[in-house]
Amino acid sequence: MTEQNGKSLEALRDELDRIDRELVERAAERQRIVSEIGRIKKSAGRQLRDFRRERQVLDGVRAHAADSGLDPDVAERLLTTLIEASLTRQETERVALSARGEGRRALVVGGAGRMGRWLVRFLDSQGFDVTVADAAVDGDGVNVFSDWREAPLDVDLIVVAAPIDASRRIIEELALLRPAGLLFDVASIKAPLVGALRRAAEAGLKICSVHPMFGPDTRLLAGHHVLLADCGNAGAVRQARALFDETMAALVEVSLDEHDRLMAWVLGLSHALNVAFGAALADSDVGADQLAAISSTTFQRQLDIATDVAAENPELYFEIQRLNPYEGTMLAALRRSLETLEASVLEGDSKSFVGLMQRGADWTERHRVARTGGRDDD
Repeated sequence: MTEQNGKSLEALRDELDRIDRELVERAAERQRIVSEIGRIKKSAGRQLRDFRRERQVLDGVRAHAADSGLDPDVAERLLTTLIEASLTRQETERVALSARGEGRRALVVGGAGRMGRWLVRFLDSQGFDVTVADAAVDGDGVNVFSDWREAPLDVDLIVVAAPIDASRRIIEELALLRPAGLLFDVASIKAPLVGALRRAAEAGLKICSVHPMFGPDTRLLAGHHVLLADCGNAGAVRQARALFDETMAALVEVSLDEHDRLMAWVLGLSHALNVAFGAALADSDVGADQLAAISSTTFQRQLDIATDVAAENPELYFEIQRLNPYEGTMLAALRRSLETLEASVLEGDSKSFVGLMQRGADWTERHRVARTGGRDDD
């Protein structure tokens, strides 16, 4: 075996293994300290996330990395991962410590679906005794029911996490049954539900509409939004908001009508672009193996997003496009942009092409400033 400075390859690998174990142990120790900091913040009524402190930590780590001969970017990526893990742990523990659901019961209709399972875990972490109703599971008659009508409705909370049209029918039936607890849906598009939601509120139900703006694989809610819409019962909105108070999600109230107008751009446009991107590649005369061998950074980033979209439920994504009354406006704008792009390239009109890019750059900069308050870091 070759020697390097008197040490064999085997000895060097053993030393690396020791250092790796120490890194893991120190990361675990950091997490324990993080838990204590989280408890102190909660008792003092302080917010979990402190952007200024995070920036100080990262700047300090970058400086120390440079002095130690380590690429500062590598050090920042490492610490960013640890900070995110710390925030996730603090948020999870804070939600659990709130015990908001202690002694209370919840029913999640559609609780076996991907978002339904997320909601079940989320409510369970708050101490709720959660019952699941979903046609996709075999019921046990105790905590799991294949038909929601057979589940107990004398609960403190009912969440409807079914497909959009099914959610409408369920809300209509619940309006007749008049459960006393808080009731809300989590549909991505509200237009098909508006009538049922408002009639339920008029019938005296404690009902509102909620839209978690993240996927079921999300662990940390920092940087994510939860939308809440008043259907005619302000108290229901306050109660639904309280369920997310101990998280770092941004809670935003929108009207039912405004919700779908916004979703045409936030969901509809992004989904449409990625569906079209994937389909265009599939229809091209270039093989996937060829592009895999020469992918650029921009292409790979876009492909990663398109891959995630392609893995989602196509029926749900079709519903999001088809059921939104504002989708036509968005698709027309997208078509105009593509037509302008095509014409500028085919006609050699650089001014038009530059203008197209500049309009996009101006808009994205305004969005960045609005989102971050002008900070360079998120």
